[in-house]
Amino acid sequence: MATITLITGSTLGGAEYVADHLAELLTDAGHDTETLNQAALNELNTDHIWLLICSTHGAGEFPDNIQPFVNQLKDQQPDLGALKYGVVAIGDSSYDTFCQAGKELDQLLADLGAQRLGDRLDIDVSQDPVPEDPAEIWLDSWKNFL
Repeated sequence: MATITLITGSTLGGAEYVADHLAELLTDAGHDTETLNQAALNELNTDHIWLLICSTHGAGEFPDNIQPFVNQLKDQQPDLGALKYGVVAIGDSSYDTFCQAGKELDQLLADLGAQRLGDRLDIDVSQDPVPEDPAEIWLDSWKNFL
């Protein structure tokens, strides 16, 4: 079974709720999980699979709690060639910056050499007011890549 580090970017707690729900499902499936709401690059293991759950704040910005991590990735430019990851982006399609933070995070990791497992999930809270529901459906197919 895999070891999965769930990393959240959350302003109002929605991404944290999704991460907690997915961690519980992954643990029930036999995986080891750890959830980080204040990730620091030097404390992360690239041998683990990273599952990033990130909402979009303001005009397409990263939530405050994940900004330091994103800045560390941008500043240090680590070689993430050994890393496998997944992304759950949360946003509202009534904004033209729909899921922008999650999309940028996905692109940043890919640019650093990481390999995304499966497709990124973009959750539209205007269509799915309980984002845990589409995340759970997505997780069933994402687990096939583990």
